[in-house]
Amino acid sequence: MLKPILIALLPFLFLFNSGSNALLSGVNPKPDGYSGTLDKMLVESGTVSMRVDMFKMNAKAGIVQIDMPIKANSFFTILVFNDELRGPNPGSMDLEGSFSGGTGRSALSFNDLALENQAWEEGGDLVVRSARTGTVYFRVEGQEYTYNPMIRGLVVSDGRLVVADAFAASLGRKDLAGTTVGTIGVDARMRTIESSQIVDGEVKSENMPAMAPSAGTVPGPDVIVGDLSGLAQFGQSSGTQVGLAVATDSCNFGTENLHWQANPSNDHPVIPQNLYRMSANGDRMEQIGQSSVKHAFTALTNNICGLGCNGVGGSNLGSGCSDPYSASLNSGPNLGSRAWINPFTGDFPRGDSATPNNSHTGHSHTGTSHRILVEINDLNTSMNAGATYFAEGQYITRHEYDWCATHPGQCNMYNNVSYRQYSVNGTTSPFSFSPVSSTVRTKPAIMAWTGATMVDIEPAPGVDGIGTVAYKVTQLSPTLWHYEYAIYNQNLNRGIQSFSVPVTSGDATNIGFHAPPQHPGWANDGTVGNAGFSSQPWVGTEANGALSWSSESFAQNQNANAIRWGTMYNFRFDSTHPPVASTATIGFYKTGAPITVNVQAPASTAPPATYTVSGRVVNSSGMGVGMERVFLSGSVVRVGALTNPFGYFIFSSVTAGDYTIGVASRRYTYPSSQITIGGNISDILITANP
Repeated sequence: MLKPILIALLPFLFLFNSGSNALLSGVNPKPDGYSGTLDKMLVESGTVSMRVDMFKMNAKAGIVQIDMPIKANSFFTILVFNDELRGPNPGSMDLEGSFSGGTGRSALSFNDLALENQAWEEGGDLVVRSARTGTVYFRVEGQEYTYNPMIRGLVVSDGRLVVADAFAASLGRKDLAGTTVGTIGVDARMRTIESSQIVDGEVKSENMPAMAPSAGTVPGPDVIVGDLSGLAQFGQSSGTQVGLAVATDSCNFGTENLHWQANPSNDHPVIPQNLYRMSANGDRMEQIGQSSVKHAFTALTNNICGLGCNGVGGSNLGSGCSDPYSASLNSGPNLGSRAWINPFTGDFPRGDSATPNNSHTGHSHTGTSHRILVEINDLNTSMNAGATYFAEGQYITRHEYDWCATHPGQCNMYNNVSYRQYSVNGTTSPFSFSPVSSTVRTKPAIMAWTGATMVDIEPAPGVDGIGTVAYKVTQLSPTLWHYEYAIYNQNLNRGIQSFSVPVTSGDATNIGFHAPPQHPGWANDGTVGNAGFSSQPWVGTEANGALSWSSESFAQNQNANAIRWGTMYNFRFDSTHPPVASTATIGFYKTGAPITVNVQAPASTAPPATYTVSGRVVNSSGMGVGMERVFLSGSVVRVGALTNPFGYFIFSSVTAGDYTIGVASRRYTYPSSQITIGGNISDILITANP
């Protein structure tokens, strides 16, 4: 484990735990006498090698050995003092590739993996987890760290892969928890992102090296959500609802400084926050909360994403730099309405215009005003046992669009959303929250929906934004399926007004719809009549071979409950027809012709009815004969119903029709007979010839 390293590392971890600013706090973390260079380094490239015995995990496969490349510039950092390794910081490295083993129900597959050094408050363990869902598969124990300053190489060797408790439980094998099932090693090249000169235990100077060509930056300005933290409830509950906020740390991955001019200018990012919940069995993923937007002001020069900040701040977020907004700062309550904002162009009115973008005159604030508005029942852990929650942050900025318009091919408006999984504590207000995994950068929370199929939509490339249609079909019984669809609008200004899927007339049942709660209107909020957006549910109606949902049209109501940017709505029903490849239709709210997307939908005809056929095989004395193989011969020969020790057999899922039934035996001869199956049969007796 890491405890021996951490003990030696404590003075320097204290220095860097809050970044380089902590070094300037005046705290002397070590007695006089320590002098030299302290480097903070991240993984620039490398490989993780794993050897896993899949058989130990019921995969009915042998040993799998694989080398998985580390994604460039993964934020897994170490501290090196005078070319001597002092240990790793909390962070993770995303891995490329996957591995699997076994077939059928025993198959196991691992993809979207990350090797993470957990935060110290989480135990400081090295773990292998899913970068997408946060599920911890293995703990790593017994690893040794070696650093070669000549090549800036980090080697982790002799790590043992130990099955995590929760993963063992998910396999139905709690006895596997703590079992060693393989080994892991790392061979990585590091790059310095912060360097400080220490004299007699005090920091005398520090610098952030210039960005290397491989620093992960892209042409133009490119702001992303580098980290989410500190999800919390703020204020008192209001009726059945509470207000939350989450901290967002921005990072400029672009080679150009990003405009960050505070109000009344409208050339700065705005920051909305969202909350999602996935059901315990994963059959649905829903958005349960959304906030108004934080208007950014005064960029700092932190280096959260490890790109090597160029030092530019204030009215610009420098290339490689990051700027933190705490959960308290993002909680407002002086947050602006989303209604003013074009999410694709990033345009909104100036703060000193006739329609100011963030006015709060004419209304009073409550504990939920403008924050992530969530129903208490959606957080109550006794009502949502086993559910998982995801906070999401987004940056919308006009500078990226303006740059794209003059620099074709350098368009960075599509990667500004990130999410992080949290656990919820409590059954009523106030609630508390704990992070479960690291932030998943540049991906919306809909991507965390386990087992769902994602289809990206971009109805007008270069003119408007993007969204995602996700769907999942769950079989509830041999003749019943649940169909769940989620439509996420990331930054489509046109909005989404309708959704339809083909169904057989009269077949769909349990038709449902879900949307997050809308904030009430307030003076100068950008909605018509300052009434706020409608919360009118979309009603599912069946006609002309399709099940359709819709809001009012834009012509009918400019405040209609359309799927606006940064929101996700759900549509669901049950059907007796199995899923087949099909197309759904999406209609838009403000402008644009409808589009079709590939999904799974119910087959046009229901599967044939099936029945069970059972009976007994006996010898000429009437005694049951075990281990005899009974066959049914019709359009398909069904051989394989083996009798139990008392001679009983059963066939399941048999379609209607005429069949021949008999026994294939080496011990006795049996007569064959003709039967007609149109329902369940349970009294067949087959007697051996004398």
